[in-house]
Amino acid sequence: MRTAEQPSRKTTDAWNEFMAETKTILLVDDSENDRVLMRLAFKKASFNWPMLELCDGEEAIAYLKGDGHYRNRKQFPLPAVMLLDLNLPKKNGFEVLKWARVQEAFKRLQIIVLTASTRQDDVKRAYYLGANSFLVKPSTTDELVLTIGCLRDWLQLNQLASPDEG
Repeated sequence: MRTAEQPSRKTTDAWNEFMAETKTILLVDDSENDRVLMRLAFKKASFNWPMLELCDGEEAIAYLKGDGHYRNRKQFPLPAVMLLDLNLPKKNGFEVLKWARVQEAFKRLQIIVLTASTRQDDVKRAYYLGANSFLVKPSTTDELVLTIGCLRDWLQLNQLASPDEG
């Protein structure tokens, strides 16, 4: 039996830093309308994690790498989850996914493809490149709110690996 004096998690600096970072969602979508709808759906679903928004694939890679003005990780923390559209300018979602999965630091990042595509070739390719999930953007706001509520619930149950776990 566990008591209050016996924590179930490591309390190292790395773990504390990781937990501070895990509350961030990175939304990568070039559509301003879709980003507005996502903000609305997060609010209606009472999903209160901070969400950062990017508009293209090159910017997503720069963010993850900590390049340029994204260097400040207090202002631009590493995400727990990336919601990634496929049809992005500069670098598409497949290119971002492929890049992220060959980087040691992002092999365990939860990457959820969230796209309008229903093509089986896109689904297969996304999973082949390392997507954790493939979701088709719902056609109504109510369906989007339900989807985001399911994501919120899943993240509450999901165990994320700390940086020092292999």
